[in-house]
Amino acid sequence: MIRRRLSSLLSTSLFNAKSTLTVTPQPPVPFRSLQLVQCPNLKPFCIEPFVGVRSYSLLSLNDLRDKIPRKQKTRKGRGIGSGKGKTAGRGHKGQRARGTHKFGFEGGQTPMRRRLPKRGFKNPFSLTFQPVGLGKIAYLINAGKIDSHELITMKTLKDVGAVGKQIKDGVRLMGRGSEKIEWPIHLEVSRVTVRAKEAVEAAGGSVRKVHYNKLGLRALLKPEWFEKKGRLLPRPARPPPKLKDKVDSIGRLPAPTKPIPFFSEDGATATASV
Repeated sequence: MIRRRLSSLLSTSLFNAKSTLTVTPQPPVPFRSLQLVQCPNLKPFCIEPFVGVRSYSLLSLNDLRDKIPRKQKTRKGRGIGSGKGKTAGRGHKGQRARGTHKFGFEGGQTPMRRRLPKRGFKNPFSLTFQPVGLGKIAYLINAGKIDSHELITMKTLKDVGAVGKQIKDGVRLMGRGSEKIEWPIHLEVSRVTVRAKEAVEAAGGSVRKVHYNKLGLRALLKPEWFEKKGRLLPRPARPPPKLKDKVDSIGRLPAPTKPIPFFSEDGATATASV
């Protein structure tokens, strides 16, 4: 600010002097900045007076401005090379590549998903059941781990270790060791084979195929989880139309302890409750 004022005053005085007087040319005076010199008659150190004053400053702090970005030119008729595309990723050596493309696009060549052969088929609606044989159930009854007078459910089989802990969609009752069943037992499982059902009914027992959805099966096997979370047990879910003919009834919650009697078409009770 001081430099600007000094330069304006000097320019004004020189203009007035040129207009009134004839100025004789003087040799140029070299510019000397402020220096600390030792004066003999004054204080030990003093500032030497100005020998020359710069008339204009090429750069000052108040003249600094932000860099103005240049507007990118639009390349018309270039498709993805117009410069308007989004960043799709990084190219060679970390350089950003511009342009958008469809997921799986490989530059026009046959993509990998079409070059590889396709083998087999995976049914998204398939159900996975853990198998358990009648021989294992008979062994656990003889060992005293299962009470044959109570209803044997999937939770009972899980608690005694007859099936694994990871029960995905339910339990399937198999006929392995069916000759060891010599007393009536009552079971509720997801699926049962023909051999196992005939063996249980020949001994005077019953097998019921019940339906549980994902949440219902979790509530049957782990009811303490809902109590820990402070949630109520869900209501039993009806089977979908495609599974309606494969089950006998809707699964009950919480885990039942008494079997439900079967009724024949004429209304007579086929299997009484224990």
